[in-house]
Amino acid sequence: MGKLIKNHWARLIVLTSGAYQVAAAIEGFFWPKIFWDFLTKTLDGAVKPAPILQIINLLLGLFVLAWEWPLKYIAGTWIHRSIEARLILLPLPSLAAVLLYQGTNSALYYLIGIGVYFWAYCEGEMVCTHPWTLPRRGGRGKV
Repeated sequence: MGKLIKNHWARLIVLTSGAYQVAAAIEGFFWPKIFWDFLTKTLDGAVKPAPILQIINLLLGLFVLAWEWPLKYIAGTWIHRSIEARLILLPLPSLAAVLLYQGTNSALYYLIGIGVYFWAYCEGEMVCTHPWTLPRRGGRGKV
């Protein structure tokens, strides 16, 4: 049995979260609601009459999907290979998602993905230059 590659697992979790965030943003255009509206009504201006929070969630969700899949021009760059950059930047879409009522599941998935990325970082994993590949081992000499 093989070893679990945690950064691939985290990538799948964050891809799922990004897709949920895009879907939540689109649904938020039709049914605008702040998650914390039971505590205060001061944040309602972020979703209606202008859909500011929905647009932010849509853009951040599309950015995460482009980063994690990754798109051709992102693959192999330092931002794609850096687990540290993910640990720093992924809380931002999570924060935007938790503010939107429809995006709470996405925010929770982001937090789980960040936890798995942190686990991978602690174990010294690396993200390969080519997406969805395994790291190459050092050359084997003759015995």
